Amino acid sequence: MALSIRHLLGLENVPKEDIQLILDTTPSFLEVLNRPIKKVPTLQGTTIVNLFFESSTRTRVSFELAERRLSADVVNFAASTSSVNKGETLLDTARNIEAMKVDMVVMRHSVPGAPHFLSRMCTSSFINAGDGAHEHPTQALLDMYSIRQKTGALEGLNVCIIGDIAHSRVARSNIFGLKTMGANVAVCGPPSLLPHEVESLGVRVFTNLDEALHFSDVINVLRIQLERKAGAAFPSLREYRETFGITWRRLEGLSNPPLVLHPGPLNREVEISSDVADGPASIILDQVTNGVAVRMAILYLLGTRKESDS
Repeated sequence: MALSIRHLLGLENVPKEDIQLILDTTPSFLEVLNRPIKKVPTLQGTTIVNLFFESSTRTRVSFELAERRLSADVVNFAASTSSVNKGETLLDTARNIEAMKVDMVVMRHSVPGAPHFLSRMCTSSFINAGDGAHEHPTQALLDMYSIRQKTGALEGLNVCIIGDIAHSRVARSNIFGLKTMGANVAVCGPPSLLPHEVESLGVRVFTNLDEALHFSDVINVLRIQLERKAGAAFPSLREYRETFGITWRRLEGLSNPPLVLHPGPLNREVEISSDVADGPASIILDQVTNGVAVRMAILYLLGTRKESDS
């Protein structure tokens, strides 16, 4: 089987079969990560550029590990040390990189739609590693894989995304992907951190955390994005923690506490307490491990699809 898509730019309108194929391919690469020698020659001879115009730790390291585990040739690009600082346009940067015969580009940019624009201008395959507050498809795929790994299935699960929905690319990709896979999706947060007309995405909306927790089999807790001025949407971090923070005191009263996910980085004792983040309901570290395997699966499926189409 092969993916029907050339690029992974987001999960909105991605067919269920493609998502299923990525999730079903991941276990074989998870097995590779557990070997003494964590490397396979699958993408030997393939050149991949990591084109990051925004700061990143987990996503960038995860992609680089995935690429090197697949034996690809890897080039890391940082805008802070590039000709972008001299006035070079985004399109000229991409065309110069592609002129060096690059096969795939992993791109993060602060402007929504930037990877979509370049994918129309270049012949390389593009993977969106986050575009502004729009989408972050690989994070959502590793979240879905981590959930399925623990529960056995996504269809019919009640999943609630809690926190700063308005500024979150992770929330949007999770909503699109989970709904495609048959989960029941809800969001919860203060009204000031919920997007306008969020109901149009086909999700249930909670503004009361306890009601959301009673609904949920799984919760995905988002950090407050202070760098995007999210802190101005509520009186104080202390009040946010009291009203929407996930603490063990809240969870222990539930008959079936939900699985707890967080895309990172964590604001401990704000949106999530340490006793929850490090507790038995948390699969946060599983997400990190699975992130490398999921990205290996995506790179493999896009890389081999490209070969078969040429």
